[in-house]
Amino acid sequence: MTQAELFQALKAIGYPVAYSHFDDPPQPPYIVHLFAYSSDLMADNQNYVEVSNFQIELYTSKKDLTAERKVQDKLKELQLPYAKTETWIDSEKLFQVIYEIQLIGE
Repeated sequence: MTQAELFQALKAIGYPVAYSHFDDPPQPPYIVHLFAYSSDLMADNQNYVEVSNFQIELYTSKKDLTAERKVQDKLKELQLPYAKTETWIDSEKLFQVIYEIQLIGE
């Protein structure tokens, strides 16, 4: 899966989606995704297989299990295993749920 395909798949969930950030954030829920770091497999002094780690961030104004389920169902549909963390951003009054995924060969 490419980053462009990931973006299209996230848009299909039905919430606004942007890479990295919105200049003018929409009303929650919304999704931001971004490249976090690489975990390339290396052999013979070269990057043998590209492994790109991405964060998919779901922002909601309240704990929203329905929105979380939609994101999780999409990731399962795409066969993208994920790790999930959550935090409350007091200054923004938003919940942030982060799904960490890997794209191989991106």
